[in-house]
Amino acid sequence: PLTLEEVRMLVELFYLPYHHGALAQELLEHFRWLRANSLSVGVPATAPDACGGTRWRGRAQSFQLLCARTCRLHSRFISTAGRALLYDLHPYLWDIRNMLLAASAFVLWLGCQSITAPILLGRDAEPWARRGGLFGELQALLPVGNNCDLFYHPPPLFPSSQLYLLRPLLPLDKLGHEGGGCSEFSQGLQAQLSCAAALPGRLLGSFLSLSPEYTFVLEDEGGPCGYAAGALHAEGFLQQRDSSWLPAVRHKYPPDLGTGGPALGQEAVLFFHAEPLAVPQPVLRRFPSLVQLGTAPRVLDVGASRSLALCLLSALRANGSRGVFCQVSDTDRQQLSFYSKLG
Repeated sequence: PLTLEEVRMLVELFYLPYHHGALAQELLEHFRWLRANSLSVGVPATAPDACGGTRWRGRAQSFQLLCARTCRLHSRFISTAGRALLYDLHPYLWDIRNMLLAASAFVLWLGCQSITAPILLGRDAEPWARRGGLFGELQALLPVGNNCDLFYHPPPLFPSSQLYLLRPLLPLDKLGHEGGGCSEFSQGLQAQLSCAAALPGRLLGSFLSLSPEYTFVLEDEGGPCGYAAGALHAEGFLQQRDSSWLPAVRHKYPPDLGTGGPALGQEAVLFFHAEPLAVPQPVLRRFPSLVQLGTAPRVLDVGASRSLALCLLSALRANGSRGVFCQVSDTDRQQLSFYSKLG
């Protein structure tokens, strides 16, 4: 059964209208402070005000631990609560879990020293765009908080106690990735996302090479199970992909490489040698950033996918993006369905 401490956490998350318990208040205070003071993160350790960066990282770690405790509470609640109580409270706890997955990864992203200090954009939302309670206040603190399509999804009919971790791409993930090559991480992710022995570079190669700072990883107990990748300035990204990245990959993987192998392997090689479709200028002007997301078939919880999207879009928005687009084949029903479910 739930411990007394876990019951207390549950009560504090949903204390009273317009009033928060100690846990919820601490989460909000940490997130507000971390967002407001994110400019101090990139300060070198030898600088006079380096203590500001140290303090920021200390509070970020405290925030991560609180988020992890709350995500574990969600998993424990599903495993132990009676059915009537579970179906009464699960939608609210599921929402908070998804929001904290995104908020936690966003804070980790803010702490990456390789990223230029973001400019967080704030704008008053219409009252109907935000829900009340802790969920609504956390929503307001994310740079995409006014996009209501991202925040309103019905909970799954069959609650899952699966634990997820959402984080930015780490330097270790890219180990062994150079030019058009593929890291162990991207190979593992490709294996999780499909049963094919297709080249991982088809999925993530250009983003790992040209825009790694906007790449996020979703993990479950089985390892990587999803990704979100983006390019802040899509026009420059696509030009660089076509002029330098694609020629290097084509040299590494000649068209006859996949001959005699599995059909999907051949398809992956030929994919690199097909001329990419040009993106119309009106699209690039209106939606300057490119995004790409995917999850493994075993990820049945749309909340985890939503958290991936929230985190990536928050990172792009924080650095000034006005809108995003994705490229999907009109015959790829799986991806079309995936993006449609995200709103």
